[in-house]
Amino acid sequence: MANYTILSHNRVGAGTYFRISHQSSSTKTPMTFGLFVPSRFVGNVEGGEKKDNVPVMYWLSGLTCDDTNFAQKAGGKAFIAAEKEGIAIVMPDTSPRGDPSIPNVDSYDLGIGAGFYVNATQEPYSTHYHMYSYVTEELPALLESEFSIGKDCLRSISGHSMGGHGAITIALKNSSSWVSVSAFSPICNPTACPWGDKAFKAYLGSVEAGRAHDATCLLAEKTGSTGYDDILIDQGNSDEFLAQKQLLPENLVEAAKKAGQKVTLNMRDGFDHSYYFIATFIENHVAFHGQRLRKRQSEMLMLASSSYDFSSTTGKPIQCNAMVARGPKQPLTLETITVDPPKAGEVRVKVMANALCHTDVYTLDGHDPEGLFPCILGHEAGCIVESVGDGVLSVKPGDHVIPCYTPQCALPSCIFCQSPKTNLCPQIRGTQGQGIMPDGTVRFHDKDGKPIYHFMGCSTMAEYTVLAEISCAKISKELPLEKACLFGCGVSTGLGAVWNTCKVETGSSVAVFGLGAVGLAVIQGAKMAGASQIIAVDINPEKFASAVELGATEVVDSSKLDKPVQAHIVEMTKWGVDYTFDCTGNVSVMRAALECAHRGWGTSCVIGVAASGHEISTRPFQLVTGRTWKGTAFGGFKSRRDVPQLVQKCIDGTLPVDHFITHTFDGVQHTNAAIDALHGGKCLRAVVRY
Repeated sequence: MANYTILSHNRVGAGTYFRISHQSSSTKTPMTFGLFVPSRFVGNVEGGEKKDNVPVMYWLSGLTCDDTNFAQKAGGKAFIAAEKEGIAIVMPDTSPRGDPSIPNVDSYDLGIGAGFYVNATQEPYSTHYHMYSYVTEELPALLESEFSIGKDCLRSISGHSMGGHGAITIALKNSSSWVSVSAFSPICNPTACPWGDKAFKAYLGSVEAGRAHDATCLLAEKTGSTGYDDILIDQGNSDEFLAQKQLLPENLVEAAKKAGQKVTLNMRDGFDHSYYFIATFIENHVAFHGQRLRKRQSEMLMLASSSYDFSSTTGKPIQCNAMVARGPKQPLTLETITVDPPKAGEVRVKVMANALCHTDVYTLDGHDPEGLFPCILGHEAGCIVESVGDGVLSVKPGDHVIPCYTPQCALPSCIFCQSPKTNLCPQIRGTQGQGIMPDGTVRFHDKDGKPIYHFMGCSTMAEYTVLAEISCAKISKELPLEKACLFGCGVSTGLGAVWNTCKVETGSSVAVFGLGAVGLAVIQGAKMAGASQIIAVDINPEKFASAVELGATEVVDSSKLDKPVQAHIVEMTKWGVDYTFDCTGNVSVMRAALECAHRGWGTSCVIGVAASGHEISTRPFQLVTGRTWKGTAFGGFKSRRDVPQLVQKCIDGTLPVDHFITHTFDGVQHTNAAIDALHGGKCLRAVVRY
């Protein structure tokens, strides 16, 4: 039975804001907190599905507030920013309330709404007013155990006014429990101001006892590093409480300077103490914490990945689990296979995460003319190098790599790799299409010793696989492989179609047909390129919200039109749009996309893969009148050169991808469930972690 009750939930952007109540052992009363969860992790709360450990920012509110003030007055901007950063935000109450036994006074700065984030030792407050323990122990334990939020101290803290005081003091007193700290208009030196004098005497018995909860005093008495690279503070210079000497940021800055602690104090001209001030700059604080939480998470993952010892398997066959496609239109079968050691120019990898792509299903459904069975599908994965064959120099055991179905040999003699016009290296294309390695043999065998074909040079629906060295893009270890795997196909293809194949300019107009993962990546790329009009087209209106959040300016449900969609878009724009992208694989849609490209200069890009034997058609006049029809493979990215750069952009926070991961599964044996999710129509990317 759950130890909490969800009181309400509201969609905010792509994520969800919950209000949750529970019986508190710290305050001996019911307590309510707000919780924003980004879209990728909503299942942690409302579906009972435990995904990854969710990074979280704690927000502590100020005097008179409860758990709702921040959400109602600054949540709009904060939650959208948190969605982008991939972090949750938890908003506890400022004191116990809702029980007649809770002592209170007729004053805004003491009692209910003013718990000051301390554990009261004085009557009548000592029974219930234990907000310090609640924030530092009880609430984190509940979030970790019930929702997998903030585990392994993957949490940061911020707050306003009294909450800013609470955030900084809690962070300084428990530096191993928090990744970063920031504040708006904090009460920096409460033992030296009227608010603190009143609260500490009432709750703790004396101002002197309050020194243990005074940020300035804590820094002045600090020996050694706090562990924080910076403390971010925003303060309005028109804040009435600044003038009344309630806040005293100058005292904190002076103490920090002596302690060697960096404090970034931004004095904001014309701003007061209100939530208007917080709403103006909250995105900066969410990004501040998001960056540091990602870095800490990466450090934890790097430490975990470095613990793999492959010495016992190097040079030997490995037996592992794999999902084998025995024939078209058949469920994958879980089998124990043997994966041979890598030969010269090859790399054997441990697959850590595999994202299911429609191309896998396309082949499994028998639509791929090159589809060979039995085979091991999968081509969108994140892996760790287990061992390398003779002559391999670009990667070594322990490296993180993304298998790339479009290789890059980079040889001076390869006119394709040396040309800036294409990424289609043909070095191993002949054998890759035959389901074999470059030497003409396979590395997979079933329990009877019979060969199993490779797929797209990747075959990542197995716990181990063997790749050509020229198909391995070595990436930073800072990005979790279950995110990095997305750059192995669909997301890169959509982004590259915009940036490389079409080179969409600032101010351009764009239409995107098909709003799966590739189509949404096109929208995201077009938005980043500065497109001013982005029309999203699909027959499923449930996909429109995600398209708009990523940058679509208009949406069209083509199934509801009484005319061809290309005619509708031409009417919307007079002459058509500058760039159109087909992400459906439907040849009729490809034609529609071309025919609504702008007369005289419009370009239409085919991304979707059509079923075997299908052909595209249009009237030649469409091309004579200035339209260009082109296609793209892997978005024109040269894999080994460009994929590491995309990963780095994601690490830096400029290219978020969390929104693509709608489903996660643990264990290669659950790949059929991932396929079912993809067929369900609400899945962008299902990631299976091995």
